[in-house]
Amino acid sequence: MGIQLTGLSHAKQKLRRSLSARIASLLATSGTNNVPKGHVAVYVGETCKKRRFVIPISYLNHHLFQDLLNLAEEEFGFDHPMGGLTIPCSEDYFTALASALSGS
Repeated sequence: MGIQLTGLSHAKQKLRRSLSARIASLLATSGTNNVPKGHVAVYVGETCKKRRFVIPISYLNHHLFQDLLNLAEEEFGFDHPMGGLTIPCSEDYFTALASALSGS
């Protein structure tokens, strides 16, 4: 139980740092604030053109998704020029992971 709560706390902390007030402001003004409650938008891709996904926040607690968050932190830090949470992996890998997480 303590391990799960620590993992969730760690994921929330990473997410909080990456989604600053500046990013929220950019999302609100760009018309992309149509994220349902309980979800978060992420940008996925290894090229300059990234695809936007809206995922449930419950995914943030899964250890495989936390590995992706660690990759994002290593590659971009917490001030990415795209203005959102960007995951540096292939779209195919991300969709397979999201599909597996939605089935569990």
